[in-house]
Amino acid sequence: MRADLERIRHDALADLDRCADEAALEEARLRYLGRKGELTAVLRGMREVPEAERPAMGELANTIKVEVEERLAAIRRRLEEERLAKSLAEERLDVTLPGIRLPRGRVHPLMQVQEEVTGIFVAMGFEVAEGPDIEDDYHNFEALNIPRDHPARDMQDTFFVSEDRVLRTHTSPVQIRVMESRQPPLRVIAPGAVYRQDDDVTHSPTFHQIEGFWVDERITFGDLKGVLSEFLRRFFGPGTRVRFRPSFFPFTEPSAEVDIGCVLCGGSGKQADGAACRMCKQSGWVEILGSGMIDPNVFGFVGYDAERFSGFAFGVGVERLAMLRYGIGDIRLFYENDLRFLRQF
Repeated sequence: MRADLERIRHDALADLDRCADEAALEEARLRYLGRKGELTAVLRGMREVPEAERPAMGELANTIKVEVEERLAAIRRRLEEERLAKSLAEERLDVTLPGIRLPRGRVHPLMQVQEEVTGIFVAMGFEVAEGPDIEDDYHNFEALNIPRDHPARDMQDTFFVSEDRVLRTHTSPVQIRVMESRQPPLRVIAPGAVYRQDDDVTHSPTFHQIEGFWVDERITFGDLKGVLSEFLRRFFGPGTRVRFRPSFFPFTEPSAEVDIGCVLCGGSGKQADGAACRMCKQSGWVEILGSGMIDPNVFGFVGYDAERFSGFAFGVGVERLAMLRYGIGDIRLFYENDLRFLRQF
């Protein structure tokens, strides 16, 4: 056995010294130290050695094993150092070259407008609430006084996920979810994405809306007019003209559309060159949002006493505000990810 061990020592050290790369080194390690390696096989035959010789043979075998492992580790370090030196020599970095400037990211113009609107209402005492983008039919329609056979459902071309699940067509379901879980007084806005089957220069299948509502005792239409007029003047400027027109929404009664004086022509109906204003179509007014007093039927769905509580609700499109603020005529520009357009904001 001594002769076998000395031979393995000689062969192993010689093979390791000849290894030119890490793959050859690993192959040599397995040949001598692996589970089926030569040195391992000799050690397994130790029980066949006469008992008197076992201590000396065991000591020699362990000495050879340590020697081979140390040589293996030393050669591995040398190969790693050589590989690193070669890499540094071939991939030199000239630190005197100018760096590459990465463009700074910006908040998307729609999110800028949404954050500004949210900030205005928060400053007026409103809190922010959120809800799921995939809604059930009850919260998106039924509880908002829009039963299954109501013609108002035709006003909102809906994306159906299943028979009873839809991509929400407005953020008004958040109003229902908040009122189901809490009692008045409530002053809440609900910003978020909504989905309808619209796609043209002024409509998108995905857009953003901010629903707001205020419920308490003795809330009147005067409160609605005061809050919305103040919001519009903070957003568009203190000189902004505001008017309310009768309208219809299933979940408010009475309901009103809110207009502002045209921001493009200043309410004159004509552009600077005398041509008809393309934004207000010579009317001097631009529709901006819908609003109204919350219908008592809605309070019935959430268990509120309509004799005690009253409230108003409103909904405004973020894209609509942005288009008017920046004079943009095509809503699709917001979604094309054209950096030439987005850098302007």
